[in-house]
This record gives sequence, structure tokens and C-alpha cells, in this order.
Amino acid sequence: MFSARWQIDAKFGHKQKVLELMRQWERDIGSQVGLEDMKFQIMTGSIGAREATIESHQQVESLARLEEFFTRIGKIDAHAQWGKEMEPYIVSGSSLWQIFRIVE
Repeated sequence: MFSARWQIDAKFGHKQKVLELMRQWERDIGSQVGLEDMKFQIMTGSIGAREATIESHQQVESLARLEEFFTRIGKIDAHAQWGKEMEPYIVSGSSLWQIFRIVE
């Protein structure tokens, strides 16, 4: 089992807008690729983390499932459009994916 974490930083004063767009993505795009089966969560920096940092976490049973997820979202035109809508509100270059193995 793996935890896929995507991290971005919101520009100053735009954190709420980024969170709204993340929820929109969850409803409109994530729902098309089985996100409801991945324990999807959105988190923000609080203590010992940058307040502007926003992370999404999702669990996948295998790296093959994660690759399938990436392939499927890449084929959704609304995903590309969503990225263009998000761009003015995030710090350029702050996007980071991290994949962690869950130890049980």
C-alpha cells in the first residue's frame, strides 16, 4: 500500500481559493477516476509547516494503480483546464509529488 502526496504552496492571500479549486477537482475530476476508493484527504500547513502549503493525500494499493490514476487524469480535458485555472493562485515551481510506502 502506498500514500501518494501532492504538495503545492498557495500565493499569499489565495489559500482559500486554492482549497476551493482542490475541492472542485475532487468532485469533478477525481470522481471520474475512482478517487473515492483512495482515502483522499486535503491538508494544510499548521504547526511546523508553512501555512501556505496544501497537500493532497491518497492511498493506492500498488504503483500500477497510481500509474493508472495518472494516465486516466491525463486524458481528461477538464484536468488540464483546472490546472490553468489554478496557476495564478499557486507559487510557481512549488508542486511536489512524494510517494510513501505504508508499513502495516
